[in-house]
Amino acid sequence: MSNGKLGLVVNPMSGRDVRRLAARATNMTHEAKRDIVARVAAGADAMGVTDIYITREPFQISSGALQHMPLQANVHVVEHTLTNDATDTERSMQAFLAAGCRTFVSLGGDGTNRAIVRAAADIDLVPLSTGTNNVFPVLAEPTVAGMVAGLNARGQLDPANAQGVKQRVKVIHLDTPGGSDVALVDAVLLRNDHVGNLLPFDAERIAQILLTRAEPNSIGMSPIGGFVQPVYAQDNHGLLVTTALGAEPLLAPLSPGLFRPVAVDTVSEIAFDVAVPFRGPGVVALDGDREHKLRDEEHAWVSIRRDGPFVIDVEAAMRWAVAQGIMAPAKFRQ
Repeated sequence: MSNGKLGLVVNPMSGRDVRRLAARATNMTHEAKRDIVARVAAGADAMGVTDIYITREPFQISSGALQHMPLQANVHVVEHTLTNDATDTERSMQAFLAAGCRTFVSLGGDGTNRAIVRAAADIDLVPLSTGTNNVFPVLAEPTVAGMVAGLNARGQLDPANAQGVKQRVKVIHLDTPGGSDVALVDAVLLRNDHVGNLLPFDAERIAQILLTRAEPNSIGMSPIGGFVQPVYAQDNHGLLVTTALGAEPLLAPLSPGLFRPVAVDTVSEIAFDVAVPFRGPGVVALDGDREHKLRDEEHAWVSIRRDGPFVIDVEAAMRWAVAQGIMAPAKFRQ
């Protein structure tokens, strides 16, 4: 990881889709994202990264943010064919990996980071939240996040791995008759829905939910399990939630400011590598994206493994770096 190279993965459309308009969330503007990119770059540059890799896209978020910044690091603008969907993120990742990047900062939501994992799992990642339903990415000051990413890109956090500064994340693996896919937070079987639907989930259509994280302090699918039996990022298992007509409803925030009753029937702990069946007809949504259709009597299988990227805990990394004397002048080091 210690080659001084940092990749910035920015989803220009995160936090701007119809799910926000249908709920009560504000839009994440391109100008706000430019400010975040600039602060990340400033922090990484201060820690001595040698190269920063960005992608050119129609809104010029990253390139516009860094164009006039007095950075010591070399800025490399990668260009590739744009399709304005998740494959843009995957192509950017492939280009950054080919250039030697192993440390990344992402700006997006659960879906953006899911696309990153589809492209590469053996990386170090600081995921910053700019999306709609954000369970996986974190809220952190971008300047400090950039500092942590910069320290990691230069190899200074490598000895901290055993101190809980980095943790390999859990990943849901989906296998269907039509192919395989991954998710970071949830896989949901929906009845009477359709592929490509961007509206918030209708609670009455939710049949099953497999969660890597069932967190009561989140929105979306995660708190449906989290209000009953919490499961956190560090726990080495997941949670399966099933619904049933007539079950006592649980009121959950399915989108920002949007509460709906969910008829939760059962919740059960799911160990790693246990294949859970999802039976059609229905649509399987991964981290909110409805992409896989199951016909009548078709089966999909979902399981959880801890084989995703290593996510860096920004606060823990800075605490460790200070404790090691990395941030202070030599005269203050013990």
